[in-house]
Amino acid sequence: MCYELILSTTSSANLSQFNSEEIGFDKNIPDRLPLNHLLYANKWYVGSRTGCSCSFRHLYGHDFDFDSPEDWFPEEKSDIEATLTFIRLVRSLILKGEKVDCIDVWEGNHADHSHLMPVDLSRVRDEEFRFFENHHFDFISE
Repeated sequence: MCYELILSTTSSANLSQFNSEEIGFDKNIPDRLPLNHLLYANKWYVGSRTGCSCSFRHLYGHDFDFDSPEDWFPEEKSDIEATLTFIRLVRSLILKGEKVDCIDVWEGNHADHSHLMPVDLSRVRDEEFRFFENHHFDFISE
């Protein structure tokens, strides 16, 4: 089982131009993912160095909050870097006036992804951002 990230945006930019060893954007999205919940026309699968989306910062459980990495909760440096690359790209799209949403799916979980969680990038620093399992993020900046 793996995490899988899907993103949609109003931007028509080819996000695969940002592909690297740590992150990859692909227009080929598996049918099993909740594409119908994404908000915008341009849809992307967001993979990590492992091919799936597991190698990003993820949080699961009942209490969710954005926070910087902590020494007591070890995280892979490459996962942190991949997440920073992701949120910096999203921030750059938002600053250009584009809209972006993203769903973090635990493979095989059929959670309802229609509820949007606003992520105000004017209040969340890049190093604090992490994905929350089975959540649908709507990125904004006020």
